[in-house]
Amino acid sequence: MNEIHCKLLVVGAGPGGYVCAIRAGQLGVDTVIVEEAKAGGTCLNVGCIPSKALIHVAEEFDKISAYSNGTPLGIRVEKPQIDLAATIAWKNGIIGRLNSGVQGLLRKAKVKIVNGHARFRDGKTVEVETETGLQIIHAATVVIATGSVPLELPGLPFGGNVISSTEALSLSEVPRHLAVVGGGYIGLELGTAFAKLGSRVTIVEATQKILPQYDAELTKPLAERLEKIGVRIVVDAKAKSMAKDRNALVIEREGAEEIIDVDKVLVTVGRRARLEGWGLEELDLEMNGRAIRIDEQCRTSMRGIYAVGDVTGEPMLAHRAMAQGAMVAEITAGLRRRWEVRCIPAICFTDPEIVSAGLSPQEARAQGLEINQGQFPFHANGRAMTMQAEDGFVRVVCRADNHLILGIQAVGTGVSELSASFAEAIEMGARLEDIAGTIHAHPTRSEAFQEAAMKALGHALHS
Repeated sequence: MNEIHCKLLVVGAGPGGYVCAIRAGQLGVDTVIVEEAKAGGTCLNVGCIPSKALIHVAEEFDKISAYSNGTPLGIRVEKPQIDLAATIAWKNGIIGRLNSGVQGLLRKAKVKIVNGHARFRDGKTVEVETETGLQIIHAATVVIATGSVPLELPGLPFGGNVISSTEALSLSEVPRHLAVVGGGYIGLELGTAFAKLGSRVTIVEATQKILPQYDAELTKPLAERLEKIGVRIVVDAKAKSMAKDRNALVIEREGAEEIIDVDKVLVTVGRRARLEGWGLEELDLEMNGRAIRIDEQCRTSMRGIYAVGDVTGEPMLAHRAMAQGAMVAEITAGLRRRWEVRCIPAICFTDPEIVSAGLSPQEARAQGLEINQGQFPFHANGRAMTMQAEDGFVRVVCRADNHLILGIQAVGTGVSELSASFAEAIEMGARLEDIAGTIHAHPTRSEAFQEAAMKALGHALHS
């Protein structure tokens, strides 16, 4: 049995954990990180990166399929075919490169990597089952970054033809009929991708609309696109179980049962903090529902123990985890830091994409604020026209009295790349005049941001 003593121990090498360890190493903190699987966590291995790879393939396949029917562009091709096994191999190659990159960065920062399953003995000691035996790690400061896992439904436990997003991203064949339970961003991203690859997709959502966290104006272009590619959306419906006598999903709506024949059922009803199996019962941590409670410095209720990322609850976003991890590393190194973030942009990588930063009009009004808003459509944007991507708009929400920007939303092709500009505007306290007075390159989609600010000021030039 080997023993290690260090100043900082990070449990979990997902986005929050590995960024915390790298930054701490850069600052000269003696750091150890423990990971039982591959570096990068859910996001790199079975989430953000592989799903975007599959979405890209689906978009390319859908585009080529459209060309085979003739287009105004004058391009003609033969009807394409998809080899999903080859797609998955390409996706796995990207993951491998990124895994190696993270490990290289950890080594460069002089972080010691311990591969194995960690379990807490107490608030300062962790035991790790490694391939070579038990390793005991003693640390002055501990960061819990164990991430999250997909939620199961009682009547649809994972196994067989009932899959989570993890299994969906490793299928070797495109399902003929895929039922997606949950109309949130994960279900819609993957459901759209498989529909473009040739699946007959049915989305079952328990609430009255898909993406219930967004207003109808933002989700309307997406709903129209889903209908166009043949996705069936069933709302106000509860997925109950698999049928006993055949491969089918049983749902209930309006008091009646409906049977949907399927090849696979993809359950995407959310994620929960990964708390089990780590010996957390040996610690005395205050909880916030099913997540670890933290303060503005990511401190838990126990001195010397921090928590970052999905294990601390919503919003479960990799970029939030990374920012938390970097902050905790700097606090550990003696720097003065606290969580003072005005907005964390959220993106749905659907078709079209949706971006939201800051407050929506409804949220601003709910806070009692008097607001103005400006909205500019992409069908009046030259770049969008030349790329056959005219659906959607950019919307700016501001205070009526001083024009301080409170929120920015957009829906359209490629709007995810505008998210940094939106977040910067809010973080830096920009006003409408700042955005309207900034020269935006032509022709780009970003001009819609400037035009939306001008619209809110009452002098849009191109609408």
